[in-house]
Amino acid sequence: MYHPQVPGKPTQTATSLLETATGTIQAFVPVKQIHQHLCAFHFYGYDMTRQVEAHHFCAHQNEEMRQCLIDDSPEADAKLIGLEYIISENLFLTLPDNEKPLWHSHLCEVKSGVLFMPTFPGPIERQDLDKVCKTYGKTIHFWQVDRCDNLPLGLPQLMMALTRDGQLCDELARDVDKRFGVAFANERANRAELTGPTHGIHPLANGGGGGLKAQLRGVDCKPFDSVPRVFV
Repeated sequence: MYHPQVPGKPTQTATSLLETATGTIQAFVPVKQIHQHLCAFHFYGYDMTRQVEAHHFCAHQNEEMRQCLIDDSPEADAKLIGLEYIISENLFLTLPDNEKPLWHSHLCEVKSGVLFMPTFPGPIERQDLDKVCKTYGKTIHFWQVDRCDNLPLGLPQLMMALTRDGQLCDELARDVDKRFGVAFANERANRAELTGPTHGIHPLANGGGGGLKAQLRGVDCKPFDSVPRVFV
């Protein structure tokens, strides 16, 4: 498991006291909507050998969309490494075709057992996973912890999910299986009856079957005073 150390001075007592005060007074309403912890694996959209353990902390926007903060662990010192938006098949089908390759399917990782809710009872877990395996996700990682970067360096990168057996790194799978006591093989058997999207996995999803990489390109930047201003 990668868990780089962030450079900087230890948190001071005054900062801790300030955090206690703000935590008592402020509401943090969006954060308190988080109701679910999912653990899964992502790989870089251009390099399947670079795989990352991803802990999703999710909140529903509505029945067809949830949004997740992604940390590298469930511990108190976890790094916020990315975001994922999860939408229903119905919403995915409304996306323009040039957008669909940026989204990945969840069917394989759910049915294989490697997407799970830590410490959550299996029968109740499968009720929600029956919904998740019909959805699509769009994931961006900002922090390349697999390189042991101690700060979020480089460009945000599009991430993808497993689409068939044999893609997940054995060492990574064994490590997570052992730490959380999941038994992926047993979960796979327990989820055999789960089904995917009604119309099947869309051929344009999952990078359209190819690799995708975010790259920086220089463009002309218009000065502010060159932009027409409209007064109403």
